[in-house]
Parts: sequence; C-alpha cells; structure tokens
Amino acid sequence: MTPAQLNALPSPQFWRRVSCVLYEQLVLLGVIALAFLVPNLALGILFGLALPGWLTFLYLYGVLGIYFIWYWTKSGQTLAMQTWRVRIISQHGYTLARRQAFWRYVYGSLWILPCILLQALLQLQKWQIIEMLFTVALFIWPLSTYLDRVHPLQRQSLPDRFAGTRLVELPKGAVTLS
Repeated sequence: MTPAQLNALPSPQFWRRVSCVLYEQLVLLGVIALAFLVPNLALGILFGLALPGWLTFLYLYGVLGIYFIWYWTKSGQTLAMQTWRVRIISQHGYTLARRQAFWRYVYGSLWILPCILLQALLQLQKWQIIEMLFTVALFIWPLSTYLDRVHPLQRQSLPDRFAGTRLVELPKGAVTLS
C-alpha cells in the first residue's frame, strides 16, 4: 500500500487494540523468557552470580526496545500487530524511522512510571505488582485514545500523539508487510 492509502485508513477500535496488546504480551513472554533465562542461567551456573533487579530491568527494557524498534522500522508491525491487522505509520503514512520508533517506544513505556510510584507508595507484593502492570497495560493505557480531542475520529493514544505516529487498521486481505 502507498503512504497515501495507509494514511487514509481508520484507526483500530478500542477492543482491537486491547486484543493486540494482549497477544503482544503473550509474544513478549517468550522474548523475555529467552532474553532473561539465557544470560541469567549462564551467570548463575558458571559464576554463581545474579544480576541486581535494576540492572535486569534495564537489560529487559533494552531487549524489548530492540524488539519493537526493529519491527516498527522494518514493516510497521510486530507479530501481534500482523495478526490483528494493525500497523504503525508516521503522520505522512510512511514506515517509522529509527529515531521516531525509539521515541514511540519511550513514550509507549511511560505507563510504567505511575505503576512504580504506586508500588512504592502502597508497598505492593509481587503478584499485586504484576496484576497492576497487566491491568494498566491492557486496559487503562489504551483508554488514552479517548483523550484525543484534536482528531477524535483518529483516536490516537498519548504515545502516538507525542511521537507523531498513528495506528491504522488494515483492511482484510491487505498485505501486512511493506
């Protein structure tokens, strides 16, 4: 599809976004398991070492950043986005440049900050933290699409507005890769 055709496509509805995020979380479980287990098992078995929590967080944040930025700059779609026929494009309908994809990833992960603050204030336990992160990522963050008063028909989330990107829903039968 041409950039003009992509730019004319509608934004995905709320439940399509939620379904895509849920599927993305399942895919990311595999990415995180591989990225986390391989180095940690090697460090633990070979040297009896374990990475501190903050370093593990930064490492996994970087791995996930590479995952998203690579997919967004190559085809505009992660594996979950391909399944749900959702594509991320620039404001002019093009696939994202690395810089724009980087900032979209940074803005897209801002939802973690209130979760960290709530965890510190409420002294949440491990399972409560996981439940909170899951709920915010799956339901509350996608609701930010309803805050778009400038382009209410496009319904873009806060990260998309900050990064100058758009999510569009591809029509059935459309070729998903650029």
